[in-house]
Amino acid sequence: MQTLAHTIAHTILSGFDRHIRLFSRISQTARLRFAHADWQGVQNAAKERTDFYDKRVNETLQLLEQSFNISELDSELWQEVKRAYVKLLQPHLQADLAESFYNSVFCKLFERKYYNNNYIFVETSLTKGRTRAETPIYTRYQPSEKGLFETVKDILTKPHLDLPFEDLDRDINNIIKAFRQRADKTLFDLSLMHFDILDSIFYRNKGAYLIGRVRSPAGDTPFIVALLNRENANSGEGAVYIDALLTSSEEMAVVFGFARAYFFVECLQPCALVHFLHKLMPNKTKAELYSSIGFHKQGKTQFYRDFLHHLDDSTDKLELAPGIKGMVMSVFTLPSYPYVFKVIKDKFAPSKQMTKKDVIGKYRLVKLHDRVGRMADTMEYSEVAFPKERFSDELLEELTKVAGSIIRFEDDLVIIKHVYIERRMTPLNLYLAQASKDGDQEAINSAMYGYGKAIKQLIAADIFPGDMLLKNFGVTRHGRVIFYDYDEITYMNEVNFRVKPEPKTEEQIFAAEPWYSVAPGDVFPEELATFALANRQYREAFNTHHANLLEASYWQACQRDVANGIIRDVYPYPKKMRFSRDLG
Repeated sequence: MQTLAHTIAHTILSGFDRHIRLFSRISQTARLRFAHADWQGVQNAAKERTDFYDKRVNETLQLLEQSFNISELDSELWQEVKRAYVKLLQPHLQADLAESFYNSVFCKLFERKYYNNNYIFVETSLTKGRTRAETPIYTRYQPSEKGLFETVKDILTKPHLDLPFEDLDRDINNIIKAFRQRADKTLFDLSLMHFDILDSIFYRNKGAYLIGRVRSPAGDTPFIVALLNRENANSGEGAVYIDALLTSSEEMAVVFGFARAYFFVECLQPCALVHFLHKLMPNKTKAELYSSIGFHKQGKTQFYRDFLHHLDDSTDKLELAPGIKGMVMSVFTLPSYPYVFKVIKDKFAPSKQMTKKDVIGKYRLVKLHDRVGRMADTMEYSEVAFPKERFSDELLEELTKVAGSIIRFEDDLVIIKHVYIERRMTPLNLYLAQASKDGDQEAINSAMYGYGKAIKQLIAADIFPGDMLLKNFGVTRHGRVIFYDYDEITYMNEVNFRVKPEPKTEEQIFAAEPWYSVAPGDVFPEELATFALANRQYREAFNTHHANLLEASYWQACQRDVANGIIRDVYPYPKKMRFSRDLG
């Protein structure tokens, strides 16, 4: 049996190793896409990479079923398989990820009743010491040896970007000036400070990012250096320039936000990388950090472990999320935990002409698409077990009523067949109502600016949000406005933006129904003012910056840009942080 168990364990690990090889290969090519300004290639690679994990899991399943004729669980054999797998992981650089891969394979082979630590890695088998890198993942720079200017120059020129710098001296001076303005004065005693810079470059969309920290007696200062490629459309050649320097955990957390696309990062020791990043951004969970560097399945594993620990350490009950109930989703939350759980209802409101399959397809579209910092990332789970005692009576009654087909009970557990989990935000309508109550006009102005900006960035990224009511947007703890209701999103080329015809007769003016023809896919942008901006105070704040969103011509122009392959710049930091904002 030991020989068979070892062979099965080795087969699963081989499937994982193939996944890592392919994942690393596509990460390595990010440098070339950046150098060649191949922005469409960036988006294509991001979509392709999203399915890598599931493809490798399915390949491994097929191999196991063909080679070992697995039809039902042999308890003794599979406990031995897990022990054999643990031994194989001892020298493995991606042991944490390999545990999750094992879980994925096992859970597709066998029933939910076996999802416990005897058979899978509900808890990791790895010690905390495994977060230390086997080989260094960062380089240390000592400015006391060469001076600050030359040290920064070494940091910027070490990465092989395959592009010249547009003006390296200017960029170095910009960085030093910004550091001096923002950092503690004691930081600049060169004899007492050093830089730790990650050897991996982080690529996403049109940007590349160097990440590190300054260590001094004043403490650690985390930072991100944002690099862009100033592509020359005439010559086809580009040049690198430093666009921004971010020097706080909060600024970094926005760059690593849950509404942004995953980075491409070449690193063979992701556990050590996440550990380093978590030191720089302690408010980010390790689950979020794993996801941010492309390992979203490991993010799910880490999240679920964290959630189980939180349940053990808390006593509050799961309850319906505040706000207007959705017509497609039922949403609940645990007040002490900053996430919401979303399940698809069995029946939708009559106005929603779609199926469950359609809704699942919309969520997959978002997972594959560039979220441009405006669409919340979701974690999709199957067969999730919750303690029944942790449900409020109201929630349990609601779920069994509206989603009974995916809810079942096993002893003291509630099993949900299919659930989406995402970061909890304050619904925009509730946020605005509170700001109005408090007389906080600045908060209203900021939120309505963010609301319009979110819509504009979505449509520039080829996403028509569909239902743009305020309740379908949320406000993060950083004050960003994020879209999170996906059941009506579609691509821009599937929509026909029209100007609403002017009524010419009394019969047309007072008609209860539209007197003009409306075809499927027709949208009248000016109606946004009627349905989403009925509150005059909100509408005035919105119109200050985004009145053009009420004009069909604006949407039609965006449609043409998307059709012509124009990919707009979306910066994960404020304009005021940009060095290049005045460079043209």
